[in-house]
Amino acid sequence: MDETLSKKRAVRKQKKKTPMTWSLIKSQQQLIWMSVPLMLYIILFAYVPVWGWTMAFQDYKPARSFSEQTWVGFKHFKFLFTDDSFLRVLRNTLGMSIINLILGFTTAIILALLLNEIKKVLWKRTVQTISYLPHFLSWIIVTGIVATSLASDGIVNDILMRLHIIDEPILWLSEGKYFWGVVGASHVWKEVGWNTIIYLAAMASIDPALYEASEIDGANRYQKMRHITIPGIKATIVILLIMSVGHILEAGFEVQYLLGNGLIVDWSETIDIFVLKYGLAQGNYSLATAGGIFKTVVSVTMLFIANWTAKRLGEERLI
Repeated sequence: MDETLSKKRAVRKQKKKTPMTWSLIKSQQQLIWMSVPLMLYIILFAYVPVWGWTMAFQDYKPARSFSEQTWVGFKHFKFLFTDDSFLRVLRNTLGMSIINLILGFTTAIILALLLNEIKKVLWKRTVQTISYLPHFLSWIIVTGIVATSLASDGIVNDILMRLHIIDEPILWLSEGKYFWGVVGASHVWKEVGWNTIIYLAAMASIDPALYEASEIDGANRYQKMRHITIPGIKATIVILLIMSVGHILEAGFEVQYLLGNGLIVDWSETIDIFVLKYGLAQGNYSLATAGGIFKTVVSVTMLFIANWTAKRLGEERLI
């Protein structure tokens, strides 16, 4: 008898849920129709091109139809992981990505904390505006500024020589050991101000009563940062960190391509440049596609690993 009653109640609940679902959809139909163009855009430019991944498993020839292509399985993937040039490219990509990740995160958080402590609104807005203006410059302009500043007679060598830190100009863009640092510094200068915006927004949502209470207890500015501000934006930091880890192989293309040269090619070439080099310059579309697939699979895997780690540690997660 009890089982029969419980089944009837379950059926009634299910019947009640169905109309609620349709009524919810009906009430949100404007938002659903607004999202249709975005969904079509994502499907057209993110999912339809995945069909091209089949080239990685073929000896692709542009003049042949799909049925005439020669299937070779994992031949191109095997070549990638046994080719010294690709392993060098992978090393460069990981190295520059990790540098960009560490420098980008630390500098953005530090600048946001410092800006948050500025009490004069006009001065705060002025500093913030100046810091994020480089974000709107194209990499063509940025690399031109960097190359001019790092030239043998550029401002960087001039300042270092005047301070007696070096005795003669350093050829920054002619020695590979400096290139990763140059790329990291360029990314910081261009993006640090822009990256602080989301942290400042997160800080604005912290309850001011917490600061007032800590001030009554005698906390100074550094203690407020450590015990209130940083814990208050921890969720934002974790989410952005997970997203950044998912782009671990996105070291960039423009800055390496524009600042790189034949003297430092062993340090400047990334996976994106490798794909361009083989895909367009040499016409090996299958090998270039295999390199792109490897990059995508690693990025997605790292994203899920970072999200799972955050979940295990009890932090905010993306998925």
